[in-house]
Amino acid sequence: MTAPHDPPTAAQLTEAVREWLESQVMPNVSGAMQFHARVAVNVLAMVEREIGLGPAQAERHRTGLVALGCADDAELARRIREGAFDAGGVESVGVVRVDVEAFVFDSVVDKLRVANPKYLR
Repeated sequence: MTAPHDPPTAAQLTEAVREWLESQVMPNVSGAMQFHARVAVNVLAMVEREIGLGPAQAERHRTGLVALGCADDAELARRIREGAFDAGGVESVGVVRVDVEAFVFDSVVDKLRVANPKYLR
């Protein structure tokens, strides 16, 4: 958090609410209320991970798009669909270049690191 905001930071506030829900609310409710509390805990955990990981991921993603000559994800997707990134050669029509595949794969991994890192196992 930067000026003019004072501590606690957004990350610290998010963590405090998540921990309160986990330790105080969830053990004392059941049924639908417990389910909704669990959903809220998962959302807050995602926010925490995005706060921590997001800036570096965003920079890495921007750098990768620039290296591929794309302004944004929409352009990347369009060019993949058009075959602009095909590997080349008759036998590889529709096969995306290794660097493009690696960029897309790394982007999905970064998204999972925020959304739910358990899916990476």
